[in-house]
Amino acid sequence: MTTLASSGNKGKSIRSDCFINLEITTSGGIQTELTSKVALLYGKSIKQLAQDILLFFGIDHAKLTIEDTGALPLVLAARIEAAIKQLIQSNKEYLLPILPTNQYSTSREKFRFSRLYLPGNTPNLMINAGIHHPDGIILDLEDAVAVDKKEEAKYLVRNALRNIDFYSAERMVRINQIPRGLNDLDFIIPHNVNLILVPKCESAEQIHLLNTHIEKIKAKHSISNDIWLMPIIESALGVMKAFEIAISAPNVVALAIGLEDYTADLGTKRTSEATESFYARSVIVNACKAAGIQPIDSVYSDIADMEGLKNNVIKSKSLGFEGMGCIHPRQIKVIHQYFAPDADEITKAKKIVNAFVEATEKGLGVVSLGTKMIDPPVVKRAQKIISLAISLGILSQNWREENEQ
Repeated sequence: MTTLASSGNKGKSIRSDCFINLEITTSGGIQTELTSKVALLYGKSIKQLAQDILLFFGIDHAKLTIEDTGALPLVLAARIEAAIKQLIQSNKEYLLPILPTNQYSTSREKFRFSRLYLPGNTPNLMINAGIHHPDGIILDLEDAVAVDKKEEAKYLVRNALRNIDFYSAERMVRINQIPRGLNDLDFIIPHNVNLILVPKCESAEQIHLLNTHIEKIKAKHSISNDIWLMPIIESALGVMKAFEIAISAPNVVALAIGLEDYTADLGTKRTSEATESFYARSVIVNACKAAGIQPIDSVYSDIADMEGLKNNVIKSKSLGFEGMGCIHPRQIKVIHQYFAPDADEITKAKKIVNAFVEATEKGLGVVSLGTKMIDPPVVKRAQKIISLAISLGILSQNWREENEQ
C-alpha cells in the first residue's frame, strides 16, 4: 500500500497556492508541519482545516507537510483531498459551504462575446478573474493542465465552481477529450457548472454519450438546472460534421472553433491573414446559423497586440461569429467593444423594429420599410440587435418612447 502522496504547486513564482506532502502512519496522531508567511495570523486555522479534512476521511495518524504561498481555504482543501485520494479509496467529498452568490443558472440565449480561459490547476489566476467581467469563465481541465496534474486539478476546479465569486460570469469548464472527459463530470455537474466545453468534438455520438452521463449524474443529485454544451471543432473531420454536431442535442447552444489544433490537423501554419481557416470558419458559422445556435471564434494568441486583436474581432464579426475566446483579461474590453452593435447597425435595427411594431398594430400581414418588404429573419435579427444594445446599456428599455419624444 502506498503511504506517501503529494499535490499542489511550489516554487518562487507560485502564489495563492500550496504544496502538500502526506504520509499516512500507524501511530502518533496527526502531525502537521506548516511553512507560511502568514503562519502567525492564520497558522492555527490552516492546521485546524487540515486536521478536519483528514479526520473527515477517517485518517487518525498522519504526517502532513504544508508549504503555503497564500492559499485560500478552498485551495488548501482541494490540495489536501487530492493527496488523500491518492492513498485511500473513498466516495466522500470534503466540500466547503457554497457561496450564495454562486447559485445562479444561465440562459440558452445568453450573450457570449468573451470567454476567459483559466488553467484548472492555477488558483491565483482564478481568484479575481470575475472582476474583469468576461461573459464566461472557462476553468480548463484539458490543454492548460499538465498530464500529471489533471487528477488533482479536478478537485481545485470543483471547489472553484462552489467557492469563488465570478461576478455572474457564466461558469464554464473545458473537460478533457471524450472519453477521458467523462471522468471529469462528477467533479463539475453537481457543483454549479453552467456550460461544458467539449474539446476536439468530431461527431454527434460524442455529444449523445456525454449527455447520457450528464443526465445520470443530474438524476443522482436531483439537479434540475440546464447544463449547456459548447462543442469545440478542432479538426478537418469536425468541420465536415459541424452541422450534425450543432443539431445533436437541445442543450448545444454554440459551436466554437479551435484554430491551433485545426491548422495543425491540416498541416498548415496559422497566420494573421487567416486564409488557411476561412473555409472552416465559414462552415462553422453557417452550421450554427442553420441550427439556431451561436458561432464562437477561436482565441487571438498575441496578448500584447491590441490593434491586431481589434482587426481580428472586426473580421470575425463580419464572418458572422458572435464571440470568441480570450487568454488574458486585457483582451476582454476590446472583444466586447467590437462585437457590440455599432451605431449604424442600431439605427437600422430601430427602423426595422419600429416598422414591425407599426405593421403589427395595424394588423398588417407584411412588414415594409419605405418601399422595401422586410422578411421575418431580418426582423428577428433587428430585434436581437436591439436586445443586445439594451443589455449593454447602449439603448434604454424605453428607446421607442424616447425616440417619439
